[in-house]
Amino acid sequence: MTQSPVRFAILGFGLHAVRRLLPAFTKCEEATLVGMWRRDQAAAANDCATHNIQHCFATREELCASPEVDVVFITSPDAMHKDDVLLALRHGKAVLCEKPLSMNTAEAEEMAEAAKAAGLLFGVGQNFRFNHSLDWMREQVAAGRIGQPQIAHAQYAYPAATSSRKWITDATLACGGPIADVGVHCIDALRYVLGEDVVSVSTLARRDDSSGKVDAVASLQLEMTGGVYANVTASARAPYRTLIEIMGSDGTLVAENGLTVDRPVQLELRRAGELVETVTVENGDGYTRMLDGFARAFRGVETFVASGDDGVRNMRALDAAYKSWRTGLRETV
Repeated sequence: MTQSPVRFAILGFGLHAVRRLLPAFTKCEEATLVGMWRRDQAAAANDCATHNIQHCFATREELCASPEVDVVFITSPDAMHKDDVLLALRHGKAVLCEKPLSMNTAEAEEMAEAAKAAGLLFGVGQNFRFNHSLDWMREQVAAGRIGQPQIAHAQYAYPAATSSRKWITDATLACGGPIADVGVHCIDALRYVLGEDVVSVSTLARRDDSSGKVDAVASLQLEMTGGVYANVTASARAPYRTLIEIMGSDGTLVAENGLTVDRPVQLELRRAGELVETVTVENGDGYTRMLDGFARAFRGVETFVASGDDGVRNMRALDAAYKSWRTGLRETV
C-alpha cells in the first residue's frame, strides 16, 4: 500500500520558496507542500492563490499547531530561526531549518537540544549535500583516488546588490554577510566531502558602504581534522561563481560550478597535472532530493544527511570565523 506524502508547511515564505522550493516540491515523490505563513498576509493570500497552496495560515502558531502539517520548513531570516524552531518543536513538529541555523552557536545548541529532548527530527537546509557533484567528490576521496587530502578550497561569490533579500545586510536579522550566508555552504561542503571537521579559523574580511555592519568580502583559513588545510573565499561583490577543489597526495579534484544547481557541473580528477577523468553532472534535483530525504527520515527509513548537529558544527565554525575577524587572531572552534 502506497503511503501518503509527508506534509510540509513553509514558515517564512519568500523569494527562496518561490524560486527553489516550489519547483522542488512539484517533483517530490515522498514530500508535499500543504501550507505556508508569511508576515505580510496580503502577499501570503496572493502566494497561496497563485501557487495553489492549500492552507494559508494566519499566524505562526496556527501553522505549527495544525494537524494537517507533519514538518515545518523554516525559511525566515536568521534572527527568527530560534524562536520559530522552538515554537514548531513545542507543537510536536519535525523541523527542517534553513542555513545558517541561527545567529550564534548558543542558539543553535539550544535548538538541537530541544529537538532531542522532544524526540523530534531536526535538520538543516544544507541543500548542497544533495548535489551529485559533492557526492561524486566525496566518493573519490573515500576511495583514495587522490591519496591523502592535504589542501582544499571552496569559493562562493554572488552580487548582493541584485539580491531581493534586502535583510541580508541587516545585522539585526542576518547572522552575517557572505561568511554566514554562503561561506557556511562552503564550510559544510568541505566537511561533507572530506568527512572532516573544522578545528580553527583565521579570517580576513572587510565591510563597505553597502554592507553596513556585516562583511562584504572574506577569506577564511581553516585548520581541519585529518591534517587538511582549507581556504574558504566568499564575496557579495562579484559575479556569481562557485568552486570546490581538493588536493591530495596523489591527485586533485576540481569542480567548477561545484555548488551550482542551474547549469551542468564539470568534475575533474587530475594527477601530475594530467586529466585522468572528467564527469558532467546536473544538480537541478538537489532540493527535491533534500525534501524527499527529510520525508524518508521522518518515516524512520533513513538518516537525514544534513542533521541539526551538522548545523551546530557549522555555527561553531562561523562563530570562530567572526571572532577571528574581531580579534585578528586564529580562533579555535
